[in-house]
Amino acid sequence: MPAADRQRPRSDFTDGQPTIRCDECRSALRSDRQQAVSFLLLDNLTIPVLSCDDHLERFTSICGLTTEASADLLDHRPAGGIICPSCRLAPYSSTRPAIPIQDGVIVPIACPEHHSEIVQRFQTGLQTHRQLSASLSTTANGSL
Repeated sequence: MPAADRQRPRSDFTDGQPTIRCDECRSALRSDRQQAVSFLLLDNLTIPVLSCDDHLERFTSICGLTTEASADLLDHRPAGGIICPSCRLAPYSSTRPAIPIQDGVIVPIACPEHHSEIVQRFQTGLQTHRQLSASLSTTANGSL
């Protein structure tokens, strides 16, 4: 490792955005192709998202813990399209805040309101996942 890399503190965020260590996520975010866009269907939300397949699956499963129905991920534009008019205009926005997940990121292409809702659902899903994991490890260590 070069000396310059060892001396520089490693930050998870650069310019307000998370560092992307996943090559496939970086590739998906740089892509100008429409094939890179997937669609997250969660309750009444249809949100276009950019990321690699692995991180999209992880994100979808975590968000799925916050819904009574299932969270689905489509690789094609849904038949009903994107219902929210502001979300339809989101691809033309210059800012797209990323959500860090493991060593990659998810970039929802949504209006600020729906972006906040997705972030909140993801955070709630992470808390639920941690609680379930803690409960399972406690049960496994305890006597049944």
